[in-house]
Amino acid sequence: MGPPADSQVISAEFQGDVSGADSGGYDNYPPADELDVGDDFCLHCHEGFKVNEKVVQARNEKYHIDCFVCAQCFQPFPDGVYYDFDGRKYCEHDFHVLFAPCCGKCGYFIVGRVIKAMNSSWHPECFRCQICDKCLADDGFVKHSGRALCHECNAREKANSSDRILCFKCHSYVDETQQLKYQSEVYHAYHFTCSSCGSELSSDAREKDGDLCCLRCFDKMGIPICGACRRPIEERVVHALGKTWHVEHFVCARCEKPFLGSRHYEKKGLAYCELHYQQLFGMLCYSCNQVIPGETVFALNKAWCVDHFGCVACDRRISPKTKFYEFDLRPVYGSELPKCTNWRIEAPPRLPPSPQSALVEFVPCFFFQEFPMSSVQLTPACETWVRKLKFLPRSFSASSCDLFTLELVNN
Repeated sequence: MGPPADSQVISAEFQGDVSGADSGGYDNYPPADELDVGDDFCLHCHEGFKVNEKVVQARNEKYHIDCFVCAQCFQPFPDGVYYDFDGRKYCEHDFHVLFAPCCGKCGYFIVGRVIKAMNSSWHPECFRCQICDKCLADDGFVKHSGRALCHECNAREKANSSDRILCFKCHSYVDETQQLKYQSEVYHAYHFTCSSCGSELSSDAREKDGDLCCLRCFDKMGIPICGACRRPIEERVVHALGKTWHVEHFVCARCEKPFLGSRHYEKKGLAYCELHYQQLFGMLCYSCNQVIPGETVFALNKAWCVDHFGCVACDRRISPKTKFYEFDLRPVYGSELPKCTNWRIEAPPRLPPSPQSALVEFVPCFFFQEFPMSSVQLTPACETWVRKLKFLPRSFSASSCDLFTLELVNN
């Protein structure tokens, strides 16, 4: 049976010819007159060779001694060993730095077979199961929670797995007291140090602009402070009343329920929900003369309860979005407007009052200056009493005026 679908083993020989040049010092290189150079020239500088000049020959290619150097560092090849890659020759060090992959475990350059797995390259002998240390180069592996496991260990891990969380770095289980979440992954807190003071972090570390820092340094970085608990605000911030608040700490001053983004009303430096603001500071309804407990309808320079805002003619309720007419500074439905106007136009004329009844109506109005003297016709006897009223003291009240009027009529 082959490896499962989620396993992958890639091995390849590094493509690069490795050839050794003639070893030894330069004195061992034969002079040009001993080689059949003829019309040959140096492959590097394209110049000819002098008589008795020492020549380097590698793979039927001839070079001046000073021209036979590494294409990267321009130094002679140690022990005459070079690596030929794409027509250029490199010393061993530069060839590894430029082209050879590094092992994901030991960190050394890989020459020869390469295992590519888990987004890294490995020596075949370094790619092993992270539980039992079995070599996985030829048997395949299974990726489990970010670890390369053999099939046997993977089966045991699945059987024993629970809700425990693995550290993203060391792939061992993390206790709740050591958990530190960073960039959507869970780690042991001791894998990190504070970016400000360099101390080892604990699970209460905080992230600021992509860097982790301890709680003490975090409090010194200009983090907004909650106006209620006086603690730093790390997540969502509410700006109100000239302060900053935790979302759950910005509450109504009366019922202490958090607003959670809903509308609030400010009064004397305190925040209230709509219900308690209206109960404490709300307007009086024009109809019921009570404090409006909920939503308020403003119309015709007056405030109304939603349930009490209706047509003055038929008492039908008018919604805030319904069109209405204004009649004597009161709302009227469009269909009821003719009835109201006709009632005013067709109302029977009032009969002129008798002198006695006119005096009863006139006397209280006289003191409040609502009627002029010429608006009422009085008999000579009543006119005499009215003239006496002009000299009454200012403390004379409307109730005494009513009593006086009744006595006057009886007389």
